[in-house]
Amino acid sequence: MTATLLALALLLSLAGPLAWRLRRSPAFITGRDGRLSTSTALALAWTVILIWLLLAVLAHGLATGTGTDYFNADPGPLSPLATVYLPLLGGPYTALIGAKAVVGIRLQHGTLAKPAATSPHRPLRELIANDSGRTDLVDLQYVALNAVTMLYVVLSFLSDVQGGLPDLPSQLWALTGAPAGAYLLNKLATRPNPVITAASLTNDTLTVRGGGFAPDARLELNGTPVPTTAPTPDTLTTPLPHPTHPITAVVTSRGLRSDPYTHTPTTHTPAPHPPATHTPATHPPTTHTPATHPPATHPPAEDEHTPPGSRPGW
Repeated sequence: MTATLLALALLLSLAGPLAWRLRRSPAFITGRDGRLSTSTALALAWTVILIWLLLAVLAHGLATGTGTDYFNADPGPLSPLATVYLPLLGGPYTALIGAKAVVGIRLQHGTLAKPAATSPHRPLRELIANDSGRTDLVDLQYVALNAVTMLYVVLSFLSDVQGGLPDLPSQLWALTGAPAGAYLLNKLATRPNPVITAASLTNDTLTVRGGGFAPDARLELNGTPVPTTAPTPDTLTTPLPHPTHPITAVVTSRGLRSDPYTHTPTTHTPAPHPPATHTPATHPPTTHTPATHPPATHPPAEDEHTPPGSRPGW
């Protein structure tokens, strides 16, 4: 039980930082168009699993103290490596190298268009989707069968870490090799559908961007063909004065139709401004308060009619 927990912790220590790094910057497993590459992602996953298996077996042999006897036993902990595990790894890497070669040659000869991704975020759904964003059956079976095989290998090893690499059926490589071959053939046989990645409206002109627009490309808006001006392999433009409703664009090129792309025109309504009101400045009325002086008091003059002793102080 302790060996199993240590092996599981080792797997998390390998896969955790790698997954965090790829989540922040997935450029390592993206293709020429900036989308997640199915063949690159699966080849990387199998590489991580095989490295984990070898490190876990090595750590167990060193931790138990058996050393050379553990690795030289018959059968040894690494005995199935050449007959099962390397063929498991070979299928995804064959698909990776073949897909890169096929895509590069077709791009060079102009028989394939890979429009760039418009969003910086790379959802995992791109592993099973084509350039138009629709689920591809061949990519789906390739990813699903490899994922199930990986899970089978990991659980088999964790169930008996002391036994080394689990002795898997020799035919197990077919679960990765056959889907890899189908994936590669699909790259060779697929005709490049035109792809719409963006649409914008500027000065009464609609610009549709994407890839795979041949010289005979035709543009339809809401099911109606419209004339285009100055078409290029990745841009189509057409006059479109003052649209007020959502527009569904479809491009037909070499007899192949793109997936519909809906563009909703944005209407800019000026914010109402309240009427300016001028309020006259009000000044408080000036009030003049007359100065009040206390009445002057004079002592009564003395005369002969005032009897003595009637004045104060007397």
